[in-house]
Amino acid sequence: MEQLLGAYLPVVIFIGVAGVIGLALLVAPFVIAFKSPDSEKLSAYECGFNAFDDARMKFDVRFYLVSILFIIFDLEVAFLFPWAVAFGDLGAYGFWSVMVFLAVLTIGFAYEWRKGALEWD
Repeated sequence: MEQLLGAYLPVVIFIGVAGVIGLALLVAPFVIAFKSPDSEKLSAYECGFNAFDDARMKFDVRFYLVSILFIIFDLEVAFLFPWAVAFGDLGAYGFWSVMVFLAVLTIGFAYEWRKGALEWD
């Protein structure tokens, strides 16, 4: 039984150290940060509405559309890097499957562009 527990001792130590580091990173900003809020720090930052307002207020849906576009192109890049690395081993099937993937993304981008989701009037 002691051998079994001894085998798990490094895992327990690792979890303990990770917990201490995580707790320290959570507590440190409250202990060492300067607390001098001003109007500039409390103003809206890249979200389009005040950060300390009613949570049920209405806001523009275009913020979601821009974030969806970011996710689409971020995923596209995340899929293209491994595909480019293994391109020589994939053959024609791998090439055309990625071309279909890119076509679907392009159609979605063209649809959002045509609907005016990227216009900020």
